[in-house]
Amino acid sequence: MDIDPNLSQTERAVYGLRGLIVQGKLKPGDRVLEQALVDAFGVSRTPARAAMQRISEEGLISLQPSGGYVVSSFTEDDVFDAISIRGTLEGMAARMAAEKGAPARVLKAMHECLEELDAVVGSSDVAGRQNDYVVLNDRLHELICGAAQSPMVARALERLVAIPFSVNNSFTDVPASAEAGVRDILRGAQEQHRNIVDAIENREGTRAQALMIEHSRSTWKYLNLMLHLPEPVALPGGLQAALRARRT
Repeated sequence: MDIDPNLSQTERAVYGLRGLIVQGKLKPGDRVLEQALVDAFGVSRTPARAAMQRISEEGLISLQPSGGYVVSSFTEDDVFDAISIRGTLEGMAARMAAEKGAPARVLKAMHECLEELDAVVGSSDVAGRQNDYVVLNDRLHELICGAAQSPMVARALERLVAIPFSVNNSFTDVPASAEAGVRDILRGAQEQHRNIVDAIENREGTRAQALMIEHSRSTWKYLNLMLHLPEPVALPGGLQAALRARRT
């Protein structure tokens, strides 16, 4: 998995570890070792520890009573419920951002992020640039939710990341047969991003909320695509089991 070398050591370790889990390369119950992250992603021990803490907060790994982390297990229902919860909360944040009026500097940052995302989704190899998409997508969602200017919403969203797959980070390696579908999903999601920012900028709260809730289904569409591929694909624990059950 290619990781942007311009990211900080902690970011490289976070995206790298998260990728190993969502791609199914680390299975439920596997131990997550600090030294393995150091070796795999070329980081020092402090960023490796910080990444393990972050991924633990997202719920993808669990701290054991005896010490150390192991990869968590979750079901298909867990994943899709988490996506719905995220959409509801982020929809509320988008509505509040529109109704309160996002500061000009935040709107400027949103538009800059949209332009960078346009370059990614417009690439001929958009499926191969998923990590770039994840980084920029995270940034845009943080800007939108921050524009709600609500400590209560911020706290709720902070707790939300403890639910696996509740954030837009569930990308796995894409087989050739799925590249066209993934490209369509990411380009559709980017069009939704533009409409959400437009609604916030024009102080259209109800529209912003509805668009954000619908946008949360982009992750669902992606995972659903992966679950229905005719050939085997690496998926996280739980989803892999669900896939096998559907095919028997």
